[in-house]
Amino acid sequence: MESFINGTSMLFGDPISALVFASGLLGGMLFGAIPGVNMLTLGAVLLPFTITMDPTHAVMLYSVIYCSGVFGGAITAILFNIPGAPENAPTCFDGYPMTVSGRAGKAIGAAVCCSALGGVASACLMMAATGAIATWAVRSFGPQEIFALIFFGLAVSASIGASSLWKGWLSVFAGLLIATVGTDPVGGIPRFNEWSLFGIEYKSYYLSAGIHFIPMILGFFAVSEVFMQATNISKGIRERPKASLDFPSAAEFWRVRFTMLRSVVIGFFAGILPGIGATLAAFLGYSQAQRWSKNRANFGKGEIEGVVASETANNAATGAAMIPLLALGLPGGALTAMILGIFQIHGMEPGPLIFITSGDLVWITFAAMFWANLLIVLLGWIQTKTVVHILRVPFRWLAPGILILAAIGAYALRNLIIDVWIMFAAGIIGYYLRATGYSPAGIVLGLILGKLGESAFSKSMQLMQYDYTGFFYRPITAVLLVCGTGAIIMSVVREIRGKEHTPIPSG
Repeated sequence: MESFINGTSMLFGDPISALVFASGLLGGMLFGAIPGVNMLTLGAVLLPFTITMDPTHAVMLYSVIYCSGVFGGAITAILFNIPGAPENAPTCFDGYPMTVSGRAGKAIGAAVCCSALGGVASACLMMAATGAIATWAVRSFGPQEIFALIFFGLAVSASIGASSLWKGWLSVFAGLLIATVGTDPVGGIPRFNEWSLFGIEYKSYYLSAGIHFIPMILGFFAVSEVFMQATNISKGIRERPKASLDFPSAAEFWRVRFTMLRSVVIGFFAGILPGIGATLAAFLGYSQAQRWSKNRANFGKGEIEGVVASETANNAATGAAMIPLLALGLPGGALTAMILGIFQIHGMEPGPLIFITSGDLVWITFAAMFWANLLIVLLGWIQTKTVVHILRVPFRWLAPGILILAAIGAYALRNLIIDVWIMFAAGIIGYYLRATGYSPAGIVLGLILGKLGESAFSKSMQLMQYDYTGFFYRPITAVLLVCGTGAIIMSVVREIRGKEHTPIPSG
């Protein structure tokens, strides 16, 4: 506790530290809220300038950007069905339907409170047990466990946003298929970048890098939503959503108390694992909330529990991602990899000795992340008051702006025009998928987890010398695989029983 108080006094007692803290807080929120241009973009732009900064300020700046950036995309996800970052995608599933039904304020209030709760809980756990937790996670979780965790996540969340289990699974399989485009993770062999048409061979070097999930997310959520709203206007059924900040009551929070606790655990656990991070945490938190909820049928239609689960989980991953970085020098994601680069730029090496040699840096970072997550409540109020004015813009002016912004975001990712075409293709496909009961969210889930899962599976098979039974000699892996298989069987049985009990309409 004394170390935390000292870190807080260093943070706010020095005007430069306070200015860096405020800049990271606002910058992360702003970039997190712009579709396609996220906190990683801001981190990449600022990285060269950290050479001239004090390493304590530089590391603290990036940690604050991480906290506010993960939250930043929640408001636009709820109001416009446009996630500012991949980790906010599950927030769209129920946040936007709540906006359509006139409960945007309640959804925003839940997102703000639960983002702060998840982040603060994660920061406290990070300060309490960084060394011990990081050592356990790295020793206990290898590629086999990560593959099993991803399999379990896909198994329990296949029906997200779909009208039936079968359409949900087809959507996920489509995402897994798209994830195979690019380069084989083992041999580096290009896949699906060549095709033949009328006897003429075509080859795209752009597809060798694979199909990135950011253009797909922008297409499925932003572009397809523009098409959906345009259709509604032509039918005369569009209503302008009203947004405010309406915090849920104590009774509503009490109803979802287990969901919040479960999502904190899931988010923190996923954040510790290198390469997993807030995106998988959000999807896992949402899928588990749907699995255990008494209102399972309402998910995807405006269930506040879905917003609570995803926003608690993705923010709970922020503090956890710093644990393997500081304790073992292993970055948990892209932004923490940039923080590792800052250490290297300044000739420092993160690890167990960092707590002895650079205690001030560690504790000012811990304090900054704690207060940044606590101030999310204020950030949410500011962002809501700012973004809500966009709702006053007529849709015929707003739609082109959304499309232009999405196109810029897709192109800025890798400076490839093919990403823009992929985004628009995904938008058209997503429009028809939503109209026919398939799940664009399932495709995105399969695409994101498919790449991670294939890489983990390939590494696992190499370590086990291509013996499949090796998965079941590792207790955590075996439990996750069995639970995932059980979840698939239970969902199939539930689907069949549901159809058997559905009354047949009379002629």
